[in-house]
Amino acid sequence: MSALEQELKIKNTPCLRTREPGGTKLGDEIREIILRTEGASPTARTELLLYEASRAQHVDEVIRPHLQKKYWILCDRFTASSIAFQAGGRSISEEWVEQLNHFATDGVSADLTVLLDLSVEESRKRRSQRESMSGSRQDRIESEADSFHERVRSSFLAQANQNPDRWLVLDASQTPEVLIEKLKNYIRSLGWQGY
Repeated sequence: MSALEQELKIKNTPCLRTREPGGTKLGDEIREIILRTEGASPTARTELLLYEASRAQHVDEVIRPHLQKKYWILCDRFTASSIAFQAGGRSISEEWVEQLNHFATDGVSADLTVLLDLSVEESRKRRSQRESMSGSRQDRIESEADSFHERVRSSFLAQANQNPDRWLVLDASQTPEVLIEKLKNYIRSLGWQGY
């Protein structure tokens, strides 16, 4: 995402890079609750509501004001992630998740969702390498069983198949340089203003 952000800045296109959960002071506090490995874990429904609370704050405080100023918003995770993790991974009704997404975003939606698709096995290997190199630990979601991550991946791919015009699926086993070139070429093909 940083390479796309740099490209937009070179083109003098106003852009904002952000993330979920988080993106605001309150959202970052909620993120800590969701991802921590100590203390009580939220139940599946509580987890969903925490994500949606963070999202509502994020949309109201950061995303909508910047959209009104004609910024490009580059957000690491958004509504599709709740469908994948909470409906797919946690088996909460997809209809409920979609309703809560709509409420939290007040109708704001992504023009394009980019899915960096990687097998669960390869993802685990990369996280393990990252941990050994940086000394970091897996968060609560990362440490879930492979079966959970398989359900999440399947949900992301199903969403992409249902809305191919609003999704770009890239094979994340490729190098970062190849991935950013494919993303930039795809965006160019859309002819979006500012790119």
